Amino acid sequence: MKIKKLLAFFILLAAVLALALPAKAAAKETVTVATDSDTAPFTYKKDKRFDGYDIALVKAIFKGSKQYKAKFETVAFSSILTGIDAGRYQMSANNFNYSEERAEKYLFSDPVSKSNYAIASKKGNYKALDDLSGKSVEVYAGSNYAAILENWNKDHSDEKAIDIHYVANTVTLTQRLQNVEAGKIDFLLYDAISLKTIIKDQGMQLKVANVQGKVGGKKDGLEYLLFAKDETGQKLQKFVNKRIKVLQKDGTLKKLSRKYFGGDYVSSLQK
Repeated sequence: MKIKKLLAFFILLAAVLALALPAKAAAKETVTVATDSDTAPFTYKKDKRFDGYDIALVKAIFKGSKQYKAKFETVAFSSILTGIDAGRYQMSANNFNYSEERAEKYLFSDPVSKSNYAIASKKGNYKALDDLSGKSVEVYAGSNYAAILENWNKDHSDEKAIDIHYVANTVTLTQRLQNVEAGKIDFLLYDAISLKTIIKDQGMQLKVANVQGKVGGKKDGLEYLLFAKDETGQKLQKFVNKRIKVLQKDGTLKKLSRKYFGGDYVSSLQK
């Protein structure tokens, strides 16, 4: 009888201790974030460390999360989407713009910054897409910038086509701007923030003009984070969008924008 009572006592004691001790935290899910580390000031390497607006933003989004932890991986731009398709990466932070083609296969976050399409050239005399007729440029195949120029050629078949040169993703934005400066190509179409940042940092003798007229749709100039279009991506999208709203409300987005872009490129975003 005493043995039974003693056994019951120890069972009860074990149950009490189990309730008193904190439960072991569930392992966090690792989210691998693909980035090319070559699109300053959005994403780049500084002293071999990931840095840039997109990187700092993702860190702020996942800071304190009990469910997720973020891990960055440098990937050639051309391999980012195929890597997401294959499940190697769960999201990407790489100054992505919206396109209908991408929206068919991937999920977008709420917008995280707003800039403008811009043209870099030696004289700054190209201000609209029509000014680029017969001029030469270097682009990455499959990029938004390539699509804009390709569509202009398609829609203006009676005019002299823009001379589009497709380059490997190993040719950096800085190298392409150097080619403009050297006269190897006439212009570069890109994001205004990136163009101005690199030209200033490198001391290049180039001018940047925002593209006049309508380019794309209402999402023109907006930047997004990208996710796989599956159940995991949907959960991530929901989590990230919730955090973006918090970071916009508490001023973190504006602080990061001023630090990396030198100005406020977020207050105009829809809250």
